[in-house]
Amino acid sequence: MNFEQFSFEPGIVAGIRTAGYTTPTPIQEKAIPLVLAGRDVLGLAQTGTGKTAAFVLPILQRLATGPSRRTRALIVAPTRELAEQIHQTIIDLGKGVRVKSVSIYGGVGKGPQASALRRGAEIVVACPGRLLDHIGDGGVDLSHVEVLVLDEADRMCDMGFLPDIRLILKHLPAQRQTLFFSATMPKDIRSLASSILKNPATVQIGMNAPVETVSHALYPTPDGLKTKLLLAMLKQTVTGRVLIFTRTKHRAKNLAQDLEKHSYRVSALQGNMTQNRRQDAINGFRDGKYDILVATDIASRGIDVQEISHVINFDMPNTVDAYTHRIGRTGRASQTGEAFTFTGQADETMVREIEQVLGARIERRKLPDFDYSSFASESPARQGRPGRTREQQSPRTYSRTRKGSDRVVNAREPSGQQPARRHTGGESSYAPVRRPQQRRQFAASSAKRTW
Repeated sequence: MNFEQFSFEPGIVAGIRTAGYTTPTPIQEKAIPLVLAGRDVLGLAQTGTGKTAAFVLPILQRLATGPSRRTRALIVAPTRELAEQIHQTIIDLGKGVRVKSVSIYGGVGKGPQASALRRGAEIVVACPGRLLDHIGDGGVDLSHVEVLVLDEADRMCDMGFLPDIRLILKHLPAQRQTLFFSATMPKDIRSLASSILKNPATVQIGMNAPVETVSHALYPTPDGLKTKLLLAMLKQTVTGRVLIFTRTKHRAKNLAQDLEKHSYRVSALQGNMTQNRRQDAINGFRDGKYDILVATDIASRGIDVQEISHVINFDMPNTVDAYTHRIGRTGRASQTGEAFTFTGQADETMVREIEQVLGARIERRKLPDFDYSSFASESPARQGRPGRTREQQSPRTYSRTRKGSDRVVNAREPSGQQPARRHTGGESSYAPVRRPQQRRQFAASSAKRTW
């Protein structure tokens, strides 16, 4: 089967050819005819299967005719990277048709977005929080939306966006086509899908399983040897572009600095960076300026680079779904890829869960000619406070904050601290919190001051 059988407008066909698309992926082959027919669609597919084009192409076909300069399609995505990726896909595939798109997300100024909305755009690609800001300002009119797309719906659930989604739905016409895409179907997502979809057609591609073109391997190693193992691995392995995942943004930054000291062309992608710097890192990785990108999970669903040969999990992800989405960055569009994961004894439970999903035991490997006996801890600055090892650090209480929601969850840190964590769907950051005794001392000293 080829794209010509869908009878797209000539301008769209030209965009498909320019983008280098030849044969539709399974989800494109199944979903595009249903979307073109006006059906609501529930798409279940993992990252890397081509689902973005599966809804972008039919939307462009629909909007190629009819009213212009008003919002007729709304695409909601959980992260700014994914929103920008979808927006760019619309631009690439829609060069031959007069359909404008605007991307709306936080982390950047609202002014340029508001100006673009006033000028008129048929497609709005938005993150929930910033979209609600524009709705509150009266800057966007959703009363003419004909197609709603919820992409990575399970990720939006994880990030606490479901209340925002329900608020957005109140501003949309009841008569519309709704396309709902998710890699997994937890209870909340299943409930949302059943409430907004009308007689949907279900398209399921490789539910819950990583793409089959990726090979997997585990490298058991102590935490203090990970950086040395990574450096040795990069020397011994023939790679294209390499995407490395760490658990925290601080570790991503530090690891990227370590690799840069060894003359690798590398950039970090983590939550402390401005949106412009984050986009520069992604564009530089895509365009070949950087060979290695060190990222946190917040970026794992927003990187659309076809030539990633290796994904390396420097830290084991917290869930099977996170593993699936991480390694889904390689092996895209039926290309082959390799996923390497550094593991310790504490990761065995997660390894068994991943193996259960894969339906096979993952190969355990040791890197040839690497001295595993030369255990030496990473520099103190890499593991905790500068100049001190984790064992030397005094117990402290930390507050973990995230952007997005006010749901508070308690979590215990590995060193025994008991932080108060506010889950908001972004990356976590830590800030010292005064103990009661410290607060009393601070209050007493403050009372003596004159301001």
